[in-house]
Amino acid sequence: MSKHEMVIGNDGSLRMVYADELTPLLSLGKAEIRRASHVEPAGVRWVVNLKPVGGPRIGPFRTRAKALAIEHAWLVKHNIPFPKEA
Repeated sequence: MSKHEMVIGNDGSLRMVYADELTPLLSLGKAEIRRASHVEPAGVRWVVNLKPVGGPRIGPFRTRAKALAIEHAWLVKHNIPFPKEA
């Protein structure tokens, strides 16, 4: 079983970094999935764009897997911020 970090807001809301194995939680109440960041190709490398949560652009990384790991770590370190409105 994987470890997943979740943040519970003062209003009882729950924020987490989406993972397919967490899908059953979506049936527990009103759910909304929002994009917090983007992992984007940059030539033959990958860049993490955290602009939707007011964060930086990080990279480039040699592999997409590395970029995804950095994205996840940044989101958890910053308390899984709520994306700003587009």
